[in-house]
Amino acid sequence: MLRFEKINKYFGENEVLRSVDLEVPTGKVVVILGPSGSGKTTLLRCANYLEVPTAGMVCLDDISVDSRSHTKKEIYNLRQHSTMVFQNYNLFKNMTAKQNVMEGLVTVQKKSRKEAVEAAEHFLTEVGLEDRMDFYPSQLSGGQQQRVGIARALALNPKVILFDEPTAALDPELVGDVLNVMKKIAQTGITMLVVTHEMQFAREVADKVVFMDNGVVVEEGIPSQVFDSPETERARQFLKRVTKGVA
Repeated sequence: MLRFEKINKYFGENEVLRSVDLEVPTGKVVVILGPSGSGKTTLLRCANYLEVPTAGMVCLDDISVDSRSHTKKEIYNLRQHSTMVFQNYNLFKNMTAKQNVMEGLVTVQKKSRKEAVEAAEHFLTEVGLEDRMDFYPSQLSGGQQQRVGIARALALNPKVILFDEPTAALDPELVGDVLNVMKKIAQTGITMLVVTHEMQFAREVADKVVFMDNGVVVEEGIPSQVFDSPETERARQFLKRVTKGVA
């Protein structure tokens, strides 16, 4: 289980997260919704200490990292078991799709080249890119680049995958391919924490939906409860605005 305990985050004098408590059960898909500036992505980045919380604790199974007393080893252990799929792909431009997937396996996990090649080819095939393995990012569409990023994350065999608005930078016609891959991953039982504006995905795939605003968790529950019977006026306002046509 991934767990956030009393997470605070300041950027200067701006308090972006305010005592956030959240649990992501093992094998479940938790989707975080909310307006821009609500703290969603900052919380996601705190999960593997790409952002160091100002206060609070992040726990992943038996790994606990306290913001005020953490060590480099603790952060390393946390990152060994979690990985992120970024909004803007973050691929190495001078490497092919296969090489991008292999890189972390060789340099971080110290796998042999043979093992890395086999894993890269397997996971690129899993995301539908078996015919694009030797293409460079500049030769791939945005959706294909994002699927390379997902294959890279899967190849690391993490306990949890963190998705930071994975379709936000894509042209509308490319969104479906990426969401279909994510749905397929969800069925395998990998723990997923997803920040997204894709309401249909949240309704269909999430085990739990979390609504954040102004740095706090305003509401959380199963999708049908949050979407159909939100308890707070703020959630009702937001969902009314963004769920037209979602059923």
